[in-house]
Amino acid sequence: MLGLKASTETQNHTNSYYAATANWPTNYPILEGDVRVDVAVIGGGFSGVNTALELAEKGYKVALIEANRISWGATGRNGGQVIGGIGHDAEQFEKTIGKEGVRAIYDMGIECTGIIKARVEKYQIDCDLKWGYMDVALKPRHMKMFEEWRQYEERMGNPAQLKLLDATEVKQFVSSDAYCGGLYNPSGNGHVHPLNLCIGEARAAENLGVKIFELSRVNKIVYGEKPVVHTEKGSVTANFVVCCGNAYMENLAPKLASRVLPSNSSVIATVPLSDTLAKSIMPSDSAVCDPRTALDYFRLSADKRLLFGGLSNYTGLEPANLEGTMRKKMLKVFPQLAKVDIDYAWSGQMGIGLNRMPQLGRLANNVFYIQAYSGHGVAPTHMMGRITAEMISGTAERFDVFSKIKHWPFPGGKLLRRPGLAVGMLYFKLLDML
Repeated sequence: MLGLKASTETQNHTNSYYAATANWPTNYPILEGDVRVDVAVIGGGFSGVNTALELAEKGYKVALIEANRISWGATGRNGGQVIGGIGHDAEQFEKTIGKEGVRAIYDMGIECTGIIKARVEKYQIDCDLKWGYMDVALKPRHMKMFEEWRQYEERMGNPAQLKLLDATEVKQFVSSDAYCGGLYNPSGNGHVHPLNLCIGEARAAENLGVKIFELSRVNKIVYGEKPVVHTEKGSVTANFVVCCGNAYMENLAPKLASRVLPSNSSVIATVPLSDTLAKSIMPSDSAVCDPRTALDYFRLSADKRLLFGGLSNYTGLEPANLEGTMRKKMLKVFPQLAKVDIDYAWSGQMGIGLNRMPQLGRLANNVFYIQAYSGHGVAPTHMMGRITAEMISGTAERFDVFSKIKHWPFPGGKLLRRPGLAVGMLYFKLLDML
């Protein structure tokens, strides 16, 4: 057993399967002295790295500042599900952004997975990227929802041909009695080793001239004509700053902290399964999610481990027995794994917003922010980095769509937002049980 408990939050990676199988350990320098660049990007996850990479491709001088290690937070701990679409139900904002804005968000939801595909091909990133994804139905009403969803995607012109599967057909992909059907996306969604993707993108950015600093926690931003980002040992003076810390920003920008709730999600990784056992539970090497609010998600890794994750409870906090809690969930889906050992168990914080739409905007005229993917960020982070880079380079149209969407602070501030989430999650649990 290699790591039955998530490790203490330190500056190095948590004891995850991803960290154990990283292509290389990043070892960028600590920020010391004053560095002067065009753009300072705070946060070395997908949002920050891809913002830096997009800007470097446009010729900007960029500094990327990370408090811990590149991909240390949610980027290096998630389920590795590459899922298109941005946010939840863009139509709810039609009065604010218009039909054109709704359409733009839909199109960006298709584009975001294409960015990952293009990144991997262009920069030859070894990250186990595979295509094929399925939403699975637990109840007949989920199948009705999936059919409506399939029709919607068809009307919108999704290039991936989604297929509705019945209880028999779904077992060609997931051999479990837990599901009565599914909606299969063969090419638009998939899965990836997220940590290796991110450090590969960071290396691409570095090769284009981005200055990357690790172990350099930002403790202050001084706003002005040329904002200055301060760490314990150094500073970065820039024309623009982009804040990409998401759930790990703490109170660096109080306005952002009040609008995002850090919430726990947990993952376990089994020992490598035999070819026969792996094929018996997952006949098709696809990523899988169920439709509940506190969902389960799972897939096979490149070395045939089952990676099984989800929102492990309704409080948003890490459970006391992380491995035991997640193992129990896994066995409800795959009881045939009862005698299989768990090698890794870890958790991380995702940033949740009240309206489940990524938050993108300005803290000042030249200070931008990106946060709150609500558990759906591997692909959308790439899109948010792109449109922020577009904005900085003078193309505002797509940025403006998101900046028009209002994001309210959580009621009651920090003291009450987590109890409020627990009550809300219990409500959705009751709906899931109906």
